[in-house]
Parts: sequence; C-alpha cells; structure tokens
Amino acid sequence: MSGLSTVTPGTSDDLPLSGVRVLELGQVIAGPFCGQLLGHYGAEVIKIEPPHIGDPLRVWRELDVDGVSPWWRSIGRNKKSVTIDLRKEEGRKLVKQLAIKSDVLLENFKPGTLEKWNLGPADLHPHNPSLIFTRVSGYGQTGPWASRPGYASVCEAESGFRYINGHPDPETGMLSGPPVRPNISLGDSVAGLHAAFGTVLALLSKRRKEAKGQPAGQTVDVSIFESMINLMEGIIPEYDRKDKVRTLPDDYHLECLEPTFPMHPPRPSPAAPLAPSFIVIGANADTMYVRMMNAIGRPDLTGPLYAQNQHRVTRQEEIESAISTWTQTKTAEEVEKILQAVGVPTGRVSSVKELFENPQVKARGVLEDVWVDKEDGGWSVKMPRVVPVLEGSESTTRWAGPDLGQHNREVLVEQLGMSDEELERLKHKGIVGN
Repeated sequence: MSGLSTVTPGTSDDLPLSGVRVLELGQVIAGPFCGQLLGHYGAEVIKIEPPHIGDPLRVWRELDVDGVSPWWRSIGRNKKSVTIDLRKEEGRKLVKQLAIKSDVLLENFKPGTLEKWNLGPADLHPHNPSLIFTRVSGYGQTGPWASRPGYASVCEAESGFRYINGHPDPETGMLSGPPVRPNISLGDSVAGLHAAFGTVLALLSKRRKEAKGQPAGQTVDVSIFESMINLMEGIIPEYDRKDKVRTLPDDYHLECLEPTFPMHPPRPSPAAPLAPSFIVIGANADTMYVRMMNAIGRPDLTGPLYAQNQHRVTRQEEIESAISTWTQTKTAEEVEKILQAVGVPTGRVSSVKELFENPQVKARGVLEDVWVDKEDGGWSVKMPRVVPVLEGSESTTRWAGPDLGQHNREVLVEQLGMSDEELERLKHKGIVGN
C-alpha cells in the first residue's frame, strides 16, 4: 500500500478497502462508477478534474439549485475533487507525483492517451512498481478496434445485447425494427462493475505477490464491449451448438415465460381515466407453471403436452393468451395475492415514484439520504445505497459528490507536501483550479 495515510476523518478504518488510494482520472460514467464503488468500501478516491469545467457529468440532465446535477452528487460521493489541467506539462507532473503515491490509477480515456501524456505503465512502474492500472475503454487496450471511441450505446449494439431486445420479422428472420433500448447507460455501469471487481482482484493479487517479493503492478483491462458480452448468459453457447439466434419475443419469452401482462386498473373515481398497469409473472419452473395455471383456472393447459419448458415453448402464444385474458379481469393487488399465495413470483412494472414507496425498499434502506453541505446550509439528496451489504463493515456514504476542486489544498498541500506559495503559483498559471 502507499506510504500516506488514506483514512478520511470520520471514516471507519476497517472497511475492506481502507488504506487503498485510488487516483481517478476518468470522467462521465464507466470509470467514475468504478471509483464510486471503491470509495464506498473505504478506498480514498482522489478525482482529478479539469479546472473551471470539471467532469461533464456535473451538468448532465436535471440540475439542482446550485447548477450541479444531482447525478454528480451520487456518482461523485466519497471522492475528493482536485482540479489539475492535464493538458499542461506541469499539471501532468503533479498527477505523476500523486500516482507514485497511489495504489490504483483508474482511467477511461481512449487507449494510448496516458502513454501520450507519459503517464502509462511504462512511465510510472519504475517509480511505483506495485501500481495497478484499471483501464476502462470501449473495446480494450489491444485489437483492431482499440482506438475507436467507446460509447455505451454503440457497444451495447455491437455486443449483441440490443439485438436480443428486438422483435423478429417472421419473413426475413432479421429484426422487424429498432430494438428496445435501455433508458440508462447500461454498458457504462456494467463496465464500471467489472472494473471494480477487477481492481479488487488485482489488489488481492498484489498482496500475494508482495509477500513473495515479486513486482505487483498490473493492468486491469476492462472493455464496455466485452462487459456486455459477459452478460449474454446462454445466448452464445446456444448459437454455437444449436445455431439459434435469440430475439424478442419468440426466444426470450419462450425461454423464461416472464412476459409482461396487462391488468385491470382500479378507478379512483367513476370519472377518473384508466391508468395502464402491468405485471411480470415469473413461472418458468415446471411445478411453478402448473400451480399458476391451476390458480388462474386453466388446468386444461397442464399435463404431458405442457410438462417441460421445451413443450411449452411450442405453445407459447396459447399460454400467454390465457394468462393475459385472466390478468385483464384483475387488479394488481388481486393478481399478486392469488399467484403469490401459490408460490409464483410476480412483480409490478413500477415507476421510480412507486419505488420510493416500496415497503421492501423502505425496510432495507435501499434509498439513503445524503447531505449536500453548503456554506448557507445545504440540502438532502436521495441516492441508491451502494450494495452489496457486507456483514461487519459499516460502509456508508460519507459525503455527496464534492464541489469542483473542493479538496485541492487537502490533497496537494497536506498530502503531497506542496507549499501554500506553490499552490497559489499553480492557481495563477491555471494549472490548478481555484
């Protein structure tokens, strides 16, 4: 581990990653989400941002009363913001000094960018042989596509993920139109999860190698493209062995028997409009399917012809029609009561508004209130609590995403040993932000 103390005041020093320093150079989502996860479990995450501008995510989508995105307050939580201009040589020298005193360097630039700045493994390992480089990119650090810009939406498409969410054209066998896209940057977040996992593996490996007196530095090479492929479950081996190309709905629904069914919505008043309501029923197990069909009054759709998944696959339209006809005569409460009573999983299609009122969410503390501290008071922001929950590790959000450059003096003067006069000189030259 690095020689500097990395335990933040008011923070438990016995979290899984306490004592680990992460220097985060990336921006927007994939790399910063990895940094958020590492910071939650005790790592000191020093985020380097461009002066005056900061991470672009600070002004994405909805903005709060201070002109900063609540999204930033979430993904930037538990991090220290230091503003250094990496486009300038003096700025890069500062970052190099910080990297030499860090355990992990986290970045999500286009491959080759760090090398161009003389901040790559070959430049830093001579000074810090145990430094772990966690590198997140669109397609990985090698290969013919390595130099391509990596965007989540593009990688989701090229990985096959978007295709399996498209509806097939019965005549051509291709897609009949654009596939359904997730309304989040799924590829970025999935890559961030893989990056955090890979970083923890590298830290475990580092401990073992250092105990043997071996060089412990290594690179964790994470690609959005490959991270999405890693989610493809049985789709790739199915194609290899059975020449099956999965799409919606003929394969996904057939495989899982978890389509979305409409329900009869209750009217708040006779004049009130009917609001659409939907439910997902997960009855893909053989015995569960039988219990469901008996519960909805359709035992005629059980027996040898419907006994196993491969039998029901060929009768999917008939089965779904029967279930849909039944759900449309019931409210959500009635459907859930009847099916859950016989052990059939159900779940309403909930909006974020309904998520806030979910009793399971409340009981488990899934949403936490995080204070945004300001000189004139501040405010509270709800954020998803970081999971998993580790027994005996009271990991919490210690502070919301900081203001731009909030930790310049703490990191550069108190930790790096810079004088106040030098800090002011660098601010005047625009190398460090104010």
